[in-house]
Amino acid sequence: MSFGPWLLPAFRLLAKLKFLRGTAFDPFGRSLERRTERKLIEDYETVLAKVLDALTPDNHHIAVALAAIPEKIRGFGHVKQRHLTAAKADEAALFEQFQAGAPALLKAAE
Repeated sequence: MSFGPWLLPAFRLLAKLKFLRGTAFDPFGRSLERRTERKLIEDYETVLAKVLDALTPDNHHIAVALAAIPEKIRGFGHVKQRHLTAAKADEAALFEQFQAGAPALLKAAE
């Protein structure tokens, strides 16, 4: 894609409106991607709270792998969605192992 010089002033304006992020006046805050990101934060905090309540030396390695799940969610648009789907699958498998007390799978811990 190629854009003309008109885009630079638009970016400057957006940068000046940065203080609106996370407020009701955020122009991009209602997009599906932003709502998904806010939901991911809530989900992550919920999972960590459950993990902390049941943390033992035996399941510590699984807890560390669960805490690292957000690092797998990268990119924008369809790329991010693909990584999110894979990360959620890994998270579900790890959380199941955490609750069962089974050793972590090597693939999920990577």
